[in-house]
Amino acid sequence: QVQLVESGGGLVQAGASLRLSCAGSGRWLSSYAVGWFRQASGKEQAFVAAISWNRSTYYADSVKGRFTISIDDTKNTVYLQMNRLRPEDTAVYYCAARPRRQVNMPMPLKAAEYDNWGQGTQVTVSS
Repeated sequence: QVQLVESGGGLVQAGASLRLSCAGSGRWLSSYAVGWFRQASGKEQAFVAAISWNRSTYYADSVKGRFTISIDDTKNTVYLQMNRLRPEDTAVYYCAARPRRQVNMPMPLKAAEYDNWGQGTQVTVSS
């Protein structure tokens, strides 16, 4: 198990940028899939972006071209760079991780497939 801590959320105006961080304990990134999910008030949790153990990246259509997921191995941290934010991006953002238990494990892109979660960080985008 890896403990995850998110940070970087805040209140910004539409069009602004934020960078979310997801820090994990120990050396974990080389053998984990990491995803970002978000949950807006009154809505179900939704996939945002994910990065695999071999650095392949995946994005929801709604954020493609605006958000970038990346890893800093020296800091054991996963980032979600969010540009050109929109009011509809307002949500609590969660970082999640799943260890690669099998060589041929498919990349998890659903919340139910992840078993390590951070506490969440609020992102609010005003119009």
